[in-house]
Amino acid sequence: MNRWLNLLILLSLLPSLLALSPRLRAERPGPVALVVDAEALREEAKAQGKGLLEVLAAYRALGVNGVAFPERFVKDWVADGVLLYRQGRELREMGLPAKAGWHYLKGEAWLLSLLERAYALPTERLGPWLGFPGDVQTFPAFYPLEEVRQAKEAGYYVVVRPINQRLRRLDPGLPLVPKEADAVVFAGLEALGYPYRLEAAKAQVGVPAALIEGTPQPGLQAFRERGLLRLFSLRTEWQLTLRPEEAADKYVLAARERGHQLLYLRPYPYPEDTARMLRRIQEGLSASGIPTGAPRPRDLAPSPLRHAAWLGVLAGLGLLARGLPLYGPAVAFLLLLFALGYAGGQAGALLAALVFPVLGFLGPREGLRMWLRALGYALAGAVFLSALGSTREAVLGLTPFKGVSLTLLVPPLLVAYSFLDRNYRETLTRLFQHPLRLGEVGLAFLALSLLALALLRRGNDAPVVPEAELKLRSLLQDLMVRPRFKEVFGHALFPLALLLPWPRWVQNGLLFLAAIGVASILNTFSHFHTPLAISFFRVVNGALLGVLLGLAGVILVRRLRAWWLG
Repeated sequence: MNRWLNLLILLSLLPSLLALSPRLRAERPGPVALVVDAEALREEAKAQGKGLLEVLAAYRALGVNGVAFPERFVKDWVADGVLLYRQGRELREMGLPAKAGWHYLKGEAWLLSLLERAYALPTERLGPWLGFPGDVQTFPAFYPLEEVRQAKEAGYYVVVRPINQRLRRLDPGLPLVPKEADAVVFAGLEALGYPYRLEAAKAQVGVPAALIEGTPQPGLQAFRERGLLRLFSLRTEWQLTLRPEEAADKYVLAARERGHQLLYLRPYPYPEDTARMLRRIQEGLSASGIPTGAPRPRDLAPSPLRHAAWLGVLAGLGLLARGLPLYGPAVAFLLLLFALGYAGGQAGALLAALVFPVLGFLGPREGLRMWLRALGYALAGAVFLSALGSTREAVLGLTPFKGVSLTLLVPPLLVAYSFLDRNYRETLTRLFQHPLRLGEVGLAFLALSLLALALLRRGNDAPVVPEAELKLRSLLQDLMVRPRFKEVFGHALFPLALLLPWPRWVQNGLLFLAAIGVASILNTFSHFHTPLAISFFRVVNGALLGVLLGLAGVILVRRLRAWWLG
């Protein structure tokens, strides 16, 4: 029976692999736009006594091909002297018939005309003054439209950043998104028009919107029809703690390994540091073969062949049911029910992530053949996981994979469960009566600590990452597609567990820890926003590096053992 189930897995792999071709085409790197924040650059321009576009032209030679215009506030125009602000009582003291509790603006006619129609507030004209019943200094107030036009004429990729505000009107005659814009990056924590006026906002946005890494914006999904672009930026506070080369490496990594198309840049206080960062970004993009230019939304239409992956997943579930020593069919059935109830449309992908890391541990322990078997099943599961889970929303990062933590927790527990004998009552009795030794307690504590560490360290913003590991990560990223440490660690344990004469309980403990590394393979592929090729090379590099370290560890342990025994 196992032979037929394995044959079904092999037969399902071919259409599942073919189903990945649309995603592979959509994930081709580049072009990316290096977009500099206009308001951040404006301070540098003022310090040099130059115009914004003059300073921008100097950075163009260093690779900058885009400029982002955050929507300005009324107070910004006042600070620049474009508008004059006065309270009503001040105008009354000047002899004008102003309303005492109102607030008034005077200045550029084009801007006052726009502001008069911008908000759902009553207004009044008092000669050159425009009055409002409330203080509007913190209200959004459009863009420097002449600069936007000039930037477009100069050939820059133009990004605008409109602000959502409950009192602003979303009328077609207002330049919420100027016609020169190539893309929209919503400012703040929500999309324009959220929550009740998204349809009106969609009518104003005729260009792709950006999905900002690490900044979920409610309402963004409403703008999917025009396409979405992935954007990476560094918070100013964090960037200032990094050397220009360190900041540049993060931008290059985002474009190379996470598929970001807009690199949103802010200058350093010193232009020399900004130039260093831009030169390093250019070098990194060139070395990675990623061109700069005008990015296009990635369109992904999942292939109908992906449904064949369900046959492979169910065959893997059958192997799990037959391979577990106790209540295998019941465990497999409960996993199926859980996946269907918890993950819904992602049930097949979740099942692949939970089942396939376990299958390699269910057969005989034939040295490194067991490692190859575990790696093979894990890669097959990664194909099924990717085929079933690679939807447009998942690849863009709009819909995260449901059950990421479970992919690291459940497979090692199932592997530990598989170590039980069929006569489990006798096994549990021996375990209960077993006299504890300090070494065994220490090893058990180490195993649980490593499992907890694997769970705490998942994700890019994991709270527990040693400084030494961060430095090693940076070094490996310069040399290759960096493997995940959990995978390197897990693969290294296979030779140590299988090629040395351990007691059975020690070998089981080592294999349990190795199962964390194998589970991490499926966890790697469950990050659908990471390009498939990057995930594949990350896993391959982790496997090769890990097994080589493990073999070196075997040699070291054998020599230490020989020295200890004299």
